[in-house]
Amino acid sequence: MPTLARKLQITDYFTLAFGTMVGVGWLVLMDDWLGRGGPLGAALGFALGGLLLLPVGYVYGQWVQRLPDAASEAAYTAQVFPPIVSFFTGWMMLLAYFIVCPWEAVAIGKVAAYIFPSLNSFALYSIAGQPVFLPRLLLGIAMTAFLTILNYRGIRLSATFQNWTASTVILIFLLLLAISVWRGAPGNFQPLFRASPLISIVLTLQIVPYFLTGFESAPKCAEEANPEFKRAGYMRAIALALLVGAGFYALCIIAVSYVAPWQSLLGKRFATAIAFEHAFGARWPVSLILVMAFFGLFQCFNGNFVASSRLLFAYGRRQTIPAVFGHVHEKFQTPSIAIFGIASATIIGLLLGDALLVPVTEVGSMASAFGWTAACLSFWIVEPSPRMRFIAGLGILVSFFLFIMKLFPIFPGHFSAAEWIALGIWLAAGLALHTIRR
Repeated sequence: MPTLARKLQITDYFTLAFGTMVGVGWLVLMDDWLGRGGPLGAALGFALGGLLLLPVGYVYGQWVQRLPDAASEAAYTAQVFPPIVSFFTGWMMLLAYFIVCPWEAVAIGKVAAYIFPSLNSFALYSIAGQPVFLPRLLLGIAMTAFLTILNYRGIRLSATFQNWTASTVILIFLLLLAISVWRGAPGNFQPLFRASPLISIVLTLQIVPYFLTGFESAPKCAEEANPEFKRAGYMRAIALALLVGAGFYALCIIAVSYVAPWQSLLGKRFATAIAFEHAFGARWPVSLILVMAFFGLFQCFNGNFVASSRLLFAYGRRQTIPAVFGHVHEKFQTPSIAIFGIASATIIGLLLGDALLVPVTEVGSMASAFGWTAACLSFWIVEPSPRMRFIAGLGILVSFFLFIMKLFPIFPGHFSAAEWIALGIWLAAGLALHTIRR
C-alpha cells in the first residue's frame, strides 16, 4: 500500500503552522476587530490569546511526538474515549480547518475587487443581502483549482510554495510596522477601548481561536516528516508559530491604529489599507498592503487545504467515513481523493459569497476550541507526570473557556441562530458519512 511522501523539515512545519493562521483577516476584518475591542482591547485580546494557548501548544507538541498520526485529535481522543466521541472531535477540527478554504476563496475576489472595481459586476444572486458576482466567483474557483493541482502533485511542492509566501508576508509586515512608526501618532489610539476594558478584551478573545487555529496543523502532516527529522522539532515549530502568529495580529492592530484615528475606520471595508492611504495621501502603501494580502491569502488557503485534506484522508484510512478518502496516489504519494474532496466542498462554500466571511469566524472559533479541549483532556487522562498534567489542566481551562464563550448567552457575541444551523448541518454531514462508510 502506498504511503505519504516523507519530505518535511522544521522550517516547513513552521511556515505551515504560521501560514495556516495568517491570511487576510488583518485586512478584510480590521474594522470588525477594532469595533469589538478598540485598539488596545483588540491587541490585548490577540496577545493574551496567544499566551493562554501556549499550554495547548505544549500538549499538541507532546501528543505528536508520541502519536504521529494525521488523524491528530481523532487519534488522541481515541486513546481514552469511545469511537463516536473520537469521530466527532476530529470532525469538529476538520470543520475548523476546512471552513477557512471557502473563506479565503471568497476573500481573494473581495481583495481583487478593491484593485479592480469592475469585478463587482454581473451579480448572479444575493445571500443575506450580499450579491455574488460572477468575476469574483470565477477568481475563487481558479485559485482553488491552482492549489488543488499544487497539492495533488506533491507535499514538497506545496511546502516550498508555503515557505515563499510566508517569508514574503513576514518581510512586508516588518516594513509596514516601520512605516507606521514613522508616520503615526499616539493620539490616534484614543480611546483605547471600545467598551469597558474587560468587555473589549473578551469580545476579541471570542474570535482569537479562529485566527490562531493553525499552530496545531503540524501534527496533521506528522506522517510526512523527513526520516531524519527529530520529533522534538514539532514542539519548537508549534510554539514559535503560535507566538509569531499572535504577535503578528496584535502588532498589526497597533500599527493600523497608530497610523490613523481608529474610530474613523469603523464600518470601512479594507480599513488597514484605508488607514495607510490616508496617512500618506498616496496609493503606494496600499499597493504594498495588497501584495502582502495576496501572499497571505495563498499561504492561509494552502495551509488549511493541506491540514483539512490530511484529516479527511486519515478518516478514510480509519474507515470512519468511506474508505475511498484514504487513497494515496502511487506516483505523487499524496491523499489525492481527499484533496479533490476538500476542493469540491470549497467551491460549494464559495457559492455563498461575502455572507460567509464574518459568521465563519464564529463557528470556526468554537470548533477549534472544542478540539483543543478534547486533545488536552485526553492527554491529562493518559499522562502520569504531575507537571505535565498541570500544564494539560491549564490547556483544558483555557480552551474550554474559549469554547463556552461561543455557546452560552451570558457571554456577549454568543452563537446566533444562523451559526447554530451551520453547525447542525456540518454535524449532520459527518453523521451521514459515518453511517454510509461501508
